[in-house]
Amino acid sequence: MRMLVVGAGATGGYFGGRLLESGQDVTFLVRAGRAASLAQHGLVLRSSLGDASLPAPPTVQAGQLRGHFDLVLLSCKAYHLPQVIDDLAPAVGPETTLLPLLNGMRHLDLLDARFGADRVLGGQCVIAATLDAAGAVRHLNQSHSLTFGERDGSRSPRVERIAMAMAGARFEPRLSTTILQDMWDKWVFLASLAGITCLMRAPVGDIVAAPGGLQATLHLLEDCHRVAAANGHAPADAVLARARSVLTEAGSTLSASMMRDLEQGGPIEADHVVGDLLARAHADEQEFAMLSTAYAHLKAYEARRVRSAA
Repeated sequence: MRMLVVGAGATGGYFGGRLLESGQDVTFLVRAGRAASLAQHGLVLRSSLGDASLPAPPTVQAGQLRGHFDLVLLSCKAYHLPQVIDDLAPAVGPETTLLPLLNGMRHLDLLDARFGADRVLGGQCVIAATLDAAGAVRHLNQSHSLTFGERDGSRSPRVERIAMAMAGARFEPRLSTTILQDMWDKWVFLASLAGITCLMRAPVGDIVAAPGGLQATLHLLEDCHRVAAANGHAPADAVLARARSVLTEAGSTLSASMMRDLEQGGPIEADHVVGDLLARAHADEQEFAMLSTAYAHLKAYEARRVRSAA
């Protein structure tokens, strides 16, 4: 199976690197700077679950793509997706399958419109990773799962082939027949985590210890839950209980990567993770007060960031 991994940052570098390590035919679509770094230093993975050093991994840059790929794995940030779609278009042929690992649902609409819904799987990943100063991918915890599936819930020949191709890699692949619900479950949790930690500029443990912090967190989670339910994808009781437990754990140092991006003055996925969820409420925003407040905070940050860059 000929695979194109869009990006070789923390997420794409990790999963693409593990696939390359296992012997799969993997090429990374990267920018010039990352291509030069990979050519000089290789793709380096540092993980408590096993390190890897992959010298001179195959790379290609936008405008250099030749021929179609069997599988395209997208792991870019949501705000880069429109440009990424243009960049990868030459790689998409009649038999190409796209597997996006972006958060939320908005990206499915964009990919469907450009390539057709029949080519786009549902997908998500759970991993904490970052690039260090030397360009190595550092895996920060024990989670490294990648879930994918047909959006109609079927076990098609193509997802079975993908499952076989991923079976030998050193991460946890999972073929799901409920991938849309899986994605909504993650979205509800992530929007709650990103919304509350960005709004409070603090990790979970500090928030729930502050006066009113526990109640604010639970109100935000309930707002997100109600949006999912209104769209026919309410999380199961066990899923909601697990999210509630993680978001209210005393002493927890957990925070969203969006909060770290915000504190560093970088771009954030405000519209994709929080704004799009609020838009799908299809109701007066006052009925979703905490979700609306979290989104307003993120948009105010983006406006200030634009002014400071002008």
